[in-house]
Parts: sequence; C-alpha cells; structure tokens
Amino acid sequence: MIRFENVTKIYRTDGHRRTILERVSLTLKPGISYGILGINGAGKSTTMRLIGGTEEPTSGRIKRGLRVSWPLGFAGGFHPMMTGRDNVIFVARIYGENPKRVLEFVEDFSELGSYLDVPIRTYSSGMGQRLAFGMSMAIPFDCYLIDEVTAVGDSRFQKRCVEAFSARRENADVIMVSHDMETIRTWCTQGVVLLNGRAIIYEDVNDAIEVYRRLNA
Repeated sequence: MIRFENVTKIYRTDGHRRTILERVSLTLKPGISYGILGINGAGKSTTMRLIGGTEEPTSGRIKRGLRVSWPLGFAGGFHPMMTGRDNVIFVARIYGENPKRVLEFVEDFSELGSYLDVPIRTYSSGMGQRLAFGMSMAIPFDCYLIDEVTAVGDSRFQKRCVEAFSARRENADVIMVSHDMETIRTWCTQGVVLLNGRAIIYEDVNDAIEVYRRLNA
C-alpha cells in the first residue's frame, strides 16, 4: 500500500511558484496497477518521483508499505564516474541483495560485455538504459514504476525486456505514466487523473482514459 497523506508539492523558481499537488490524500492499494494520467505539465513524472522517494513532498507524508522500484529504465541514479560493474554492486548492497547474483544477472541481461568495466559517463543513452533495465529486473520489487519506458534497444533486446518484465508482473503491481492509452489499458486496471493540483482515482481505467481524452480535446 502507498498512501499520500495531505501531500503538497510546490516548485519555486525565479520568483515563480508552481503547485503540482495540493493537499492530496489517496491510497494506492496492493494488487492493483495504476495509470497516472494528465495533460502536459500536470505533474505525472513528479508524482512518480514522489512515489519512488527520489523527491520529497513540500508538506504532508507518503507512506510505503511495500518495496517500490525506481522508474524502469531510469539510468540517472547511477554514479557517472564509477564503472557499470561498481554501480551494480553498490545498488545491490543498498537493497540488501546478493551483489554476486545481481551482477551475474545484469551481466547476462544487459549484454554490455567489457563496457561493464568502464565509467558510465562513457555510455550512450541506450547502453545506460540497458544497464538500468537489467538492474530493475535483477532486484525483485512489489511495485514497478514505469515512466514511458517499457523496453529499450533493438527488436531482439526489446523482446527480452518484455519477457523479463512480464515474468516480474506475475508477482508485482505497476504504476505507469504513458501518453499511449492502449499501453495504459494493457498494463493498468485503475487510473489516477492529475488536474489542477488534485489527484482523482478512477476504479475503471477506461473512465480515467475518457477523462484524459476530454482534457486534451
């Protein structure tokens, strides 16, 4: 269970104040996968970062009663000066996982070969995504966060990504941001629509999609 308790998120830049969420209280229940919808700038990615804990609310609390992933395929959390191998070992230890097991999985899955032993700052964006996706699949989570990324690389590697993620989905939930409504419909059963600082849960994802389409009309 993930619970927002009176959560407000405000950004202040150059004297301007932008409210993303305003006193939002809601509960995301286990066993349910949610699509987060809203027009551009509504705060979808910010809400995902709040759920994942990579950003803190301006006020209020977020309680997590389950193990939540970082956004799938997100490579921004790696240290650019460290090698891929050292990053994998570091992250595995943070999550209390066996570094050897995680490293073996990532080494096989990412297919980066000798590039695992060079600094991540030398990686292309695709290589970084391969490493990040492999890390996401190597560590079991109760809930996976997906911000527009479900697969990376060429068609063969994309197929591996989909197969690995489908296996994880058998025992895990999804919270997803995507502009593709068919993807939302495929992976999610309920929807959360962000509008003017509010977050409204729809128990039928199709209702959430219909509201989203009206907002974009």
